[in-house]
Amino acid sequence: MKSKLIIFTFCLVLFGCAKEVPAEFSPGETIQSHLTQRTITHAMGVTAVPNEPQRIVVLTNEATDMALALGVTPVGAVKSWSGDPYYEYLAKDMVGVPIVGDEIQPNLEKIVALQPDLIIGSRLRQGQIYTSLSAIAPTVFSETIGESWQDNLRLYGQAFNREAEAEQLLNDWEMRVAEIRQKLSARELKISLVRFMPRGARIYLQNSFPGQILQAVGLQRPASQAKDGFAENVSFEQIPQMEADALFYFIYTGESESQTSGSVTNPWLSHPLWQQLEVVQQGKAYAVSDVVWTTAGGIQAAHLLLDDLERYLEP
Repeated sequence: MKSKLIIFTFCLVLFGCAKEVPAEFSPGETIQSHLTQRTITHAMGVTAVPNEPQRIVVLTNEATDMALALGVTPVGAVKSWSGDPYYEYLAKDMVGVPIVGDEIQPNLEKIVALQPDLIIGSRLRQGQIYTSLSAIAPTVFSETIGESWQDNLRLYGQAFNREAEAEQLLNDWEMRVAEIRQKLSARELKISLVRFMPRGARIYLQNSFPGQILQAVGLQRPASQAKDGFAENVSFEQIPQMEADALFYFIYTGESESQTSGSVTNPWLSHPLWQQLEVVQQGKAYAVSDVVWTTAGGIQAAHLLLDDLERYLEP
C-alpha cells in the first residue's frame, strides 16, 4: 500500500493523472527494464534504452513519418499539424494510434497511461519537459527537426535497434536522388521556394528541408535565395526576389478555421508584382503540399517531394 501511495502522489503532482496510471507501473521504470539495454547518445546526453523497444511514443511528426518507414508503429503519437488526426499520407498506417497532444504541448497524462518503454522527441519542441518525460520512460531527443532529417533517421534507427533498416532507407534515397540529378543535370534550372502564411510570406533558403533536397538533386537557386539559413520573411515589395525558372509555393493556413488557402494567398497572387513575374506568366509557378514540402520533414515526405520535382521539372 505504501508503494502505491508513492506512485499515486508522484503522478498527481507531476502529471495530474494518477487515475489512469496502472498500479503496477512505477515512474522512472519501464515495462522492459529487465531486458538487455543499449546506450544512445542524443541531444540531451546519453540514455539507456531497451534492446528491443515494443511500446514507443513519438512526439514529432517527423518521427511519426520515420518510425513508420522503419517498420515501427508507435503506441502513441502527437497530432499532425493538419489532418484528422494524422497527415493524409500517414493516416492508413496510423489507424487506431492514440493522440498524446501536439508537438508543442504533449499530454504527459496520456503518455503515462500508455506505459511506453521508449519516447522519441526533439529538444527544439520538448526540451523544457525532457526531465518529466524521462521519468516516464527512456527518452531520446533529436536536436532539431527538418534540417537534420537524415541524421535524425539514423538516430531513430539506433533507438529502435533498426540501424540496418535506417541505412537501407538512406541508401535507397541516395540512389533515387542520383537518378533525378542525372535527369535534370543538363537543364541548369533555378528554383524558387515560397511559403504563404496568414501573416505574411517566407522565402525558403538552402538549409530548409526543401532547400536541402533541391541542392541534393543539383538544382540551383536565385541569387537572393542561394544562401545558408532556413527562411526569410518577405514583404510585397520583395516579390521580385521570387523570380526563377520554376517556383514552388506552399500554403500554411494556421489553426484558424476562418483561414483558407485562398484567403492566405489572394493578397499575394493577385498582387501586380506577382503577376509580373516571368515564372508566373509562363505558368511555372506550382502550388504544392505544405505538409510534404515543409511541415512533415520525414523521409516519406522527402520522397513525395521528389515525386513533385519529377512531375513538374522532368522533360
